[in-house]
Amino acid sequence: MRKQVKGNVSWVGYIDWDLETFHGDDYSIMNGSSQNAYLIEEEKTVLIDTVWVPHKQEFTENLKKEIDLDKIDFVIANHGECDHSGSLPALMELIPDKPVYCTANAVKSLEGQYGKRGWDFHVVKTGDTLDIGNGKTLTFIEMPMLHWPDSMATYMSGDNILFSNDAFGQHFAVEELFNDKADQCLLYKEAVKYFVNILNPFAPMVTRKLAEIEKLGLPIDMIAPSHGVIWREDPMQIVRKYAEWADAYQEDQVTVVYDTMWEGTAKLARKIAEELHKQSPETVVKVFSVAKTDKNEIMTEVFKSKAIAVGSPTVVNSILSGMAGWLEFLKQLKFKKKKAAAFGCYGWSGESVKILKEKLAEAGFDVAEEELRSQWNPDEEDLDKAAALAEALLK
Repeated sequence: MRKQVKGNVSWVGYIDWDLETFHGDDYSIMNGSSQNAYLIEEEKTVLIDTVWVPHKQEFTENLKKEIDLDKIDFVIANHGECDHSGSLPALMELIPDKPVYCTANAVKSLEGQYGKRGWDFHVVKTGDTLDIGNGKTLTFIEMPMLHWPDSMATYMSGDNILFSNDAFGQHFAVEELFNDKADQCLLYKEAVKYFVNILNPFAPMVTRKLAEIEKLGLPIDMIAPSHGVIWREDPMQIVRKYAEWADAYQEDQVTVVYDTMWEGTAKLARKIAEELHKQSPETVVKVFSVAKTDKNEIMTEVFKSKAIAVGSPTVVNSILSGMAGWLEFLKQLKFKKKKAAAFGCYGWSGESVKILKEKLAEAGFDVAEEELRSQWNPDEEDLDKAAALAEALLK
C-alpha cells in the first residue's frame, strides 16, 4: 500500500515489524525496521530504490496495484546493498528496458551480486541532474563510504526532498512514517545506535559530506532515508546530530565492560563502577557483561562514554573468546579521543590485562598505565586498587 510523502511523492516500501537481526546476525533489531522505497509521479515517473529480497514478490505485486509498471520512466538505485536492491532483479524482469541511474561503483555492486543482466545503466556523479518535468529535477550526490563505496543520495527540487539512503536512517518501524509521529525517545535511541554501529567507522567522511551538502545550498524540507522515519518536522535536526556525533562525540559517562568465568572479574567490574561513582557522582556509570548484553547496545554506550574499563580473566594465556570478538568489533568502529583501562583475574600466568591493554591501544584508545590484576578471587587489597584505576579514567 502506498503512503503519501509529499506532493506527487509516495512511499512504496515495506515495514518489517518482525525483523530481529540485520547484516546477518551482526546488528540487533529491537523495534522493527523498514525498507523505504519511493515513487515520484511528475511528468516522468521515477522509482527510488526497492526492498529486500524476502519481500520482492509482495513489493512487485503491490507496485503493480498502484501503477502500470510500463509507466515507470527511470529507476534510481541509490545503493547496491541487497536490502535496497534485492527486489530490483524481479522488477527489471518486468520492465527490462528501463534505465537504472546509479554510481559507477553501484554498477559493479549490482552486477557483482546479480550478474550481468544487460540493464541500461546510466552512471551519475555529484551534481548530475535529471529532469522529471513540472519544473522539477533530481540532483545526484555521491555518498561514498556512507556506508558503501557505491552509495549516493538523490535530491528532488520543488518539493525539496533529500532521498538520503542509509544516511540519517534508523532500524525502527513506524507505521505512520514521519518523525513527528514517532516515539521521540525510541527514535533517537535507534538513530544513535544506527550511527554508532554502521556509520561511525566513516565519521570523517560524514563530516566532509555534510560540509559538501551544505555548500550545494539545496533547501531541504524533508529527508527521506531508506530505513526508519522520514524527517519532515525540522528535518535538519538529524543533520545537526550527525555533525555532533561525527566529531569524536562523548558525554560525561564511563562504561565498564567485562567477561567472567567464576565471577572474580565481575566483582572487579562492580568495584570499579562503585569507585567511579564515588569519585565523580555526576558522571554516568554503566556496567555490561559482553556475554549477557547485546553488543550493539553496549557499543552505543561506549560511543557516549569519555572512558571505558574492560575486563577479562586469563584463559589459556589469553582472554575469553567472547571478549576477544567484542574487542575486534570495538576496533572496527574506530572511536576517537576516549580513554581506557584494563582489569582481570587470573590463576597462574595472568596475561589477560596485558593483552587487553594492547587490544585497546590497537582500537585507538588512550590506555591508562593503571590496571587491576587479581590472582584467584579479589580480596580487599585488590579491590582497594580500583580507586587508582577509576581516578585515571576520570582525569
